Amino acid sequence: MRRRGGPLLLILLAAAAVSLWPAVADAHYERRTHPPDGTGHVPVYRTSGPHLVVCKDDDADFERRIASFSTALKDTNLQLYAECVRGGFRDLQAAVDHAGGPGVTILVLPGVYREEPSLQREPDSCSHLAAPWIKAGYQILSYEQQKACPHQQNLVGIFGIKDLQIEGTGATPSDVIFDAQFQKLNVIRGDRTDGIYLRNFTAQRSTFNAVYVIEADGFVINQVVGRWNAEYGFLSFATDHGLFTNCEAYGNGDSGIYPGGTSDINRGRGFDVPRYAIEVTRCHSHDNTLGYSGTGGDSVWAHDNEFDHNTTGVSMDSLFPDHPGLPQNHALFERNMIHGNNSNYYPRVRDGTCARPYLLRGVETGAVCPSVGVPVGAGVLVIGGDYDVFRDNWIYDNWKVGVVQTWVPGLVRDDYRLPAQEETSNFNRYAGNHVGSNPRGDRLPNGLDFFWDGQGMGSCWQIDQGVRADPVAIPACPAGSQHRLLADPNKLVLFTACSNYDLATQTLGVGCDWFDTPQSPGRLTASVNIESVAPAVQLIAQLLLFALLLRGRRRLLPLAFAAGATAGLGSVLLLLGSIEQFYYLSAPGIAILGIGWLGAVRLVPTRELAVLTLLLGVAAILESVDSGIVLLPFPVGPVWVRLGLEVAWIAWMAAVLVGAARADRRVAPV
Repeated sequence: MRRRGGPLLLILLAAAAVSLWPAVADAHYERRTHPPDGTGHVPVYRTSGPHLVVCKDDDADFERRIASFSTALKDTNLQLYAECVRGGFRDLQAAVDHAGGPGVTILVLPGVYREEPSLQREPDSCSHLAAPWIKAGYQILSYEQQKACPHQQNLVGIFGIKDLQIEGTGATPSDVIFDAQFQKLNVIRGDRTDGIYLRNFTAQRSTFNAVYVIEADGFVINQVVGRWNAEYGFLSFATDHGLFTNCEAYGNGDSGIYPGGTSDINRGRGFDVPRYAIEVTRCHSHDNTLGYSGTGGDSVWAHDNEFDHNTTGVSMDSLFPDHPGLPQNHALFERNMIHGNNSNYYPRVRDGTCARPYLLRGVETGAVCPSVGVPVGAGVLVIGGDYDVFRDNWIYDNWKVGVVQTWVPGLVRDDYRLPAQEETSNFNRYAGNHVGSNPRGDRLPNGLDFFWDGQGMGSCWQIDQGVRADPVAIPACPAGSQHRLLADPNKLVLFTACSNYDLATQTLGVGCDWFDTPQSPGRLTASVNIESVAPAVQLIAQLLLFALLLRGRRRLLPLAFAAGATAGLGSVLLLLGSIEQFYYLSAPGIAILGIGWLGAVRLVPTRELAVLTLLLGVAAILESVDSGIVLLPFPVGPVWVRLGLEVAWIAWMAAVLVGAARADRRVAPV
């Protein structure tokens, strides 16, 4: 993508603003990875070839587990059980270690596998590895260290084996369970395992991931359940030719499905995409903090999935350092159901539930502990993405907002190059989605349908009848927006307040309403946050200054009163517009405030102040047009100009009027 560099002053202004942001929540930490060269392929499910069998040798338990199976499936499992008792394995790891070469299928019979040998103490050398520690309490190990000490972090570690297939033989994924009991970071880790195929089992209760695939060219996760993990259900990282299908994820502290740091195969392209690196289809991710997420989730095709009853449904971002493929680009979401994402798990952080040991939190009964801070009631968050396309999705009943798009300057991900400060939030499309109603036609509105922070270029949104967007003048498809270097400062300040969430210290942002459950759309209860502070201060300042202007203006009293009343009304509307449910009042509020300033031009005490007042009024009128009618072709929104002029105007006016009042007191007759 060819980009024109912005003026240095504006980039430095962005850098100064971003430098005030608190540190964002911890992300997925990993060794420095290298995505594969892309010469692989998506593996195909095998029904023949060499196989190994894994079972537990408890006859009564096995017979109980298969009692309800169909006759054919029961017979198959009985035959495999007899084979397993004669010469099979009691743990998956033992079978993996025996598999050796490529093309082996491991059949795992119904049962619960806690992999007891993996929990035994490893060699002393594995307790003194030369690797960095992170504050989460574990080390970032190299591939060689992971392979030498496979159970330092993994219940089942698979390293370097090609075309391995692991399959549960039960009727459903719940018949075969791998349970880490919160004693390992990962239940199953596939590391440099090109062609791995995982099917028909459940992985649960890790301190990080249920299933983790890294640096693999070709993998499939099919009909697998990932549940009750401290972070992710399914995580892939630095991968290509991947497929998540028919999967289910729930009860996870971060996201159910996370294809992050994917092969960046489409960078430099426009919307002409020959293929995608990862496909996610027919999966159901629910009751997590996030249904789906991906830092650097490039070239992901997600279609025909359901993301519901999470805190936030879907997220992709360019936030965190040391992730390959940043900034995030070229995700395609179509025909997904993204609805009802209003689950609030943050009260469990406040009341201390999430500070308890893992086994005492009640994870199995729904006690999710959010490892990240995201807004309750959001459908989709695009946090610094380029060339992402959302079409033909059903996005409804998300009480805060349907879709959010915001900017991520390079400084946030430790990229200090000037072009990196404006290389996100460009050329995204939101068109042809079904917002505010379900497939049956029932009206289930979002709190707001589309939200944009105002930065970037080339993005466009559907402007259907009844769609509610902030700003009101959001750019329509197919034209898209012109280049804007900076986000709206009012929206930046909210992100600042909300970005310092920390689970370990039970820190939730002050002045942030992300962590409160929104009222269902249609109810008038307002949600007030830090965005209301500046308009409230402005209202008080305006009332005081215009009251001082009214003093001694008897000849111009009607004009002075009208200007003061108009400015006061505009300030009140701006204050109301800062409340989420009344966002549409901001544009008329700033227009009325601008008229009040124009009316005050003849009232101010000096010619210089009159010029400043005139400029302030004009800037406010332009801002109202920009936010409420049509986006103006300026590289910086008029709101930035208006705020700068307003701060100068209030300070100057206060100094002049207070100085005049003191002078009047000194010369007053005794």
